[in-house]
Amino acid sequence: MRLTMVGTGYVGLVTGACFAETGNNVVCLDVDAAKVAMLRRGESPIYEPGLSEMILRNAQAGRLSFTTEKLAAYQHADVIFICVGTPSDEDGSADLQYVLRVAADIADAIEAIGPTAAPKTVVVKSTVPVGTSHKVRDLIASRTKIPFHIADNPEFLKEGDAINDFMKPDRVVCGVESEHAAAVMRDLYEPFVRQGNPIFVMDVRSAEMVKYASNAMLACKISFINEIANLCERYGANVTSVREGMCADKRIGNQFLYPGLGYGGSCFPKDTLAVVSMGRAAGFECELNAAVHRVNQAQRSHFWTKVEGVLGKDLRGKRLGFWGVAFKPRTDDIREAPAIALMERALAAGAAIRAFDPVALENLGKALPAAEHARDLYHAAEGANALVISTEWNEFRAPDFSRLATVMPSKLIFDGRNLYRREAMHAHGFAYHSVGRAPVDGRR
Repeated sequence: MRLTMVGTGYVGLVTGACFAETGNNVVCLDVDAAKVAMLRRGESPIYEPGLSEMILRNAQAGRLSFTTEKLAAYQHADVIFICVGTPSDEDGSADLQYVLRVAADIADAIEAIGPTAAPKTVVVKSTVPVGTSHKVRDLIASRTKIPFHIADNPEFLKEGDAINDFMKPDRVVCGVESEHAAAVMRDLYEPFVRQGNPIFVMDVRSAEMVKYASNAMLACKISFINEIANLCERYGANVTSVREGMCADKRIGNQFLYPGLGYGGSCFPKDTLAVVSMGRAAGFECELNAAVHRVNQAQRSHFWTKVEGVLGKDLRGKRLGFWGVAFKPRTDDIREAPAIALMERALAAGAAIRAFDPVALENLGKALPAAEHARDLYHAAEGANALVISTEWNEFRAPDFSRLATVMPSKLIFDGRNLYRREAMHAHGFAYHSVGRAPVDGRR
């Protein structure tokens, strides 16, 4: 099938590359000429394991190409996927200007191509408030009388594991208004669900809501366990034991119930606020989702009080080392990253900071130029008054603690991801502060 992805961001690139991998002919359209040139060279503008290799492989096979030419890209396509950004406005509502601008471009292209071509299927892949796909439909219909089909197809990709999520999805959700669109979506996704996972075909508004409901539920679980962790600290309970006992209940499960610094990235914060905004627009207060967001944002402040409790509020003349910058492992995405919030607090208190992250240091340089970049994890901790662990990269899970103690005589760690056992840290001679567990001080 001939497909066009509008937007070469995270969703558009992964979707386009994965569809090309199964034999479709895919064109990725973007207005950024520099980004298109980079992609034509086989370079990915984002870090996602396996993506660069997949892009290069399919481009060399002639199944994946990149362009800035709108009319050519739309003329090529049987199916057009809208994959542009929907950033949050100040009130938390989604900014739809890019989606609607693309809809207008598609309408003008359909009109220019003329009525002899087969009707195109326009798929909204961007995460959009309920009712947006109908706005896209109505805008296109207002600019051309040539028939087309509309669909909504929310994405459920985890940064760091997006290719596996796309190639082996838990489920595929498609919102359609015609049997033709339903058949097109089934044909596209059947190669990815041969293990028996479902393709859910439903109405458009329900498909749009599935995305928000899913992310809101996961965000709720993260804020819930963090609130329980904070309660554990006040009563002397150990959240690790509490979590084990709680998650043994099959009705609860164990996914997304890990205490830490709260969620970040481009999805959970934005989507939680969008749910609250959608409620207000409909005259309904989504009180639970609003509370989830408040708890999440407060978690960084709660963790920072641990640092202040030991080092004081005035950190002039002190230096902190940071392990981790990205909001989660296996990505270079620092949007809404807890590490950035903590670094900003450290800098505001007068501290110098040195950070290490396997892939996100370039983005850190753009966001916080005052942050020094470390060569490796030990260089980040060298001579620091304290080490802050903010991202759970695998290479941080079993460091050489003897070497760490040598380069960091303070032997003071604030672990926002609970990577280590308290008993082990005591044995290694460190003062260790984590989340939902009593601190230990093994320094002698």
